[in-house]
Amino acid sequence: MYHKTTGYRVFSVFNYLFLIIAGLLCILPIIHILAVSFSASAPANAHLVGLWPVGFNFDSYTKTMNNPNFSRAFVISLIRTVLGTAITMSVITLAGYVLSKDSSVLKSRNIYAWYFVFTMLFTGGIIPSYIIVRNLHLMNTIWALVLPGAVQVFNMILLMNFFKATPKELEEAALIDGAGHFTILFRVYLPLAMPAVATMSLFSIVGNWNAWFDGLLYINNYRNYPLATFLQTIIVQQDFSKLNPDVNELKNISQRTVKAAQIFIGILPVLLVYPYLQKYFVKGIVLGAVKE
Repeated sequence: MYHKTTGYRVFSVFNYLFLIIAGLLCILPIIHILAVSFSASAPANAHLVGLWPVGFNFDSYTKTMNNPNFSRAFVISLIRTVLGTAITMSVITLAGYVLSKDSSVLKSRNIYAWYFVFTMLFTGGIIPSYIIVRNLHLMNTIWALVLPGAVQVFNMILLMNFFKATPKELEEAALIDGAGHFTILFRVYLPLAMPAVATMSLFSIVGNWNAWFDGLLYINNYRNYPLATFLQTIIVQQDFSKLNPDVNELKNISQRTVKAAQIFIGILPVLLVYPYLQKYFVKGIVLGAVKE
């Protein structure tokens, strides 16, 4: 019978306290941002809002959704996330499947694998990447945001390890039945690798949605900024010229409540997607990290 010692009980108490404090440190700022976004201008500007709205209203959300620059940035981020995740998952799935084969099946397999690992450890840097994107005439296009980071080597290695852990007998049985590699990948490997695929998809969704620096680097016209770059310009650089083109209206609204509304709308898609994929998170990471 399992016996819980005094030391184990003390450790459990401190462990739960630590996790509760860490959870509150993550949740409380979001609640504060939400409260500020629903508050009136005066208390928000006077920093009188805590975790509950003061002078509850929807003005900041109305003005945010009516802001054409914000709406355009939101749509661009949405397209970038869907397109970038689809490209990334297609590339790392195909590469992971091929590299999961032994050297007897894929000659020079180790050379290809080390080539990917080398690019993960040593990158060309910002200037070579910028020159390549410019020479390919990708500047100011959505492709400049999704193609440079399409191959995520770390995620590909996790997926490769997951494929390697799949019983070889399943592949051999499919080959005997006349299946090709694409059939084996999509009808044998991928259904078994759903936890890993869901986890890698979550990484890609969050990465594409939150990425802001590449938008600042490759997009010259702020009207084509993705949402993260748009918010970074307003909040960090304090450039309010992009917030609303109507200067008279800008004087009558609280910048703090509008910025809070924009931040909350910006994180809302990730908050909605995460619970559906979170159940695969631990299993996908643990199984993909097993090395043979």
